[in-house]
Amino acid sequence: MRARVRGRGASGEAPRHGFAVHWTEAPHPSISSVMTVHDRDLRPVSGAPPAAGAAEAGGILSIDLDAIEANWKKLASITVPVECAAVLKADAYGCGLEPVARKLVQAGCRTFFVADVPEGRRLRTVTADAPVYVLNGIMPGSAQAFAENSLHPVINSASELAEWDAFVAGSGWRGGAALHVDTGMNRTGITVEEAAALAPRIHSANHGVMLLLSHLACAEIADHPMNDRQIRLFREIRIMYRGVPSSLANSSGIFLGGTVHCDLVRPGIALYGANPTPGSQNPMRAVVELHGRIIQVRTLNKGDTVGYGATWSAGRLSRIAIIAVGYADGFLRSAGAAKGKPAAEVLVAGKRCPLVGRVSMDLIAADVTDLPQGGARRGDFATLIGKGMSVDDLAAGMGTIAYEVLTSLGRRYHRTYKGA
Repeated sequence: MRARVRGRGASGEAPRHGFAVHWTEAPHPSISSVMTVHDRDLRPVSGAPPAAGAAEAGGILSIDLDAIEANWKKLASITVPVECAAVLKADAYGCGLEPVARKLVQAGCRTFFVADVPEGRRLRTVTADAPVYVLNGIMPGSAQAFAENSLHPVINSASELAEWDAFVAGSGWRGGAALHVDTGMNRTGITVEEAAALAPRIHSANHGVMLLLSHLACAEIADHPMNDRQIRLFREIRIMYRGVPSSLANSSGIFLGGTVHCDLVRPGIALYGANPTPGSQNPMRAVVELHGRIIQVRTLNKGDTVGYGATWSAGRLSRIAIIAVGYADGFLRSAGAAKGKPAAEVLVAGKRCPLVGRVSMDLIAADVTDLPQGGARRGDFATLIGKGMSVDDLAAGMGTIAYEVLTSLGRRYHRTYKGA
């Protein structure tokens, strides 16, 4: 049995608009492709598999778009008169890029950041003209895609800049780019020395640098010395690039004060309800609720074990609720107990109940022995994220951070949106 795939990429001239460093819209040429298969059963399903209905699903994921809007407006009010953008990478931190983008566009957000071109292309179905910056920059040979979708690359290295300049010179496209300067993260970005050497180019016409940015490594730790070091370095670079808008503050950086705000802030995780100020009360509204369906309640004798590897055994006569959520749904295996780390907890009938045994692909087990008889029944829901169990609480129980919990949210949940 063989399958043959033939594809034809888009081509065409890049738009040739007059440009200084202002936003211009580029056309969106169509992309056609042909797939030939010898066995009909091999044909790919178009798009994601259909989501389960509420009655069929093992988990219900609720996303409050009104809370996302409120969080963006709160951050924007803190940073007035600085512009507040929004980071929508990783499918808007697991919450759904398109519905989140629509809500934020309606709320007045004018600038967006994504991780890659495919995310930018999806965002263009929501907004045709908002500036969209692609944080991962230019993959080799991909410059044309930025022009086709009116996206702005974040230039992260001298080699990327050379490729971008060559594309601009050959195509005539004048959409502009952001320049990322590494001030201490040591991940991506041109060096401070390279930034200083490149600074004179801003005095030329059509220099194409729309935004100067850097990224804070330790913003969530307010008194970390790295913050002052990066703020100082970026201030020096901003002086060299006077007249070019600049951006440094992420979600936690916004709460470090006005010296970090520059011309544009770019919150991500705070929009989605996680705490940008660890150790202090969360100033953001909760966005996500996740409920897992109990499909069985089992009685165990003392000494009985639960799950793969028999890693947990009952120390008493116990009742165990089996919940239809597992690592295939993004509920991390690290939620189970490990040496030196207790298991994560879930809420059943309003009471915290520890997980027992290992997280498996489709199931988890919670000890509900201390609930009143009948307190957990088949068809009831356990709260995995929600009132009394924040996304940060669950992340702590998993030994990770809210970023990983949210961006791991699976596609098998029945999703509902409030405020759509």
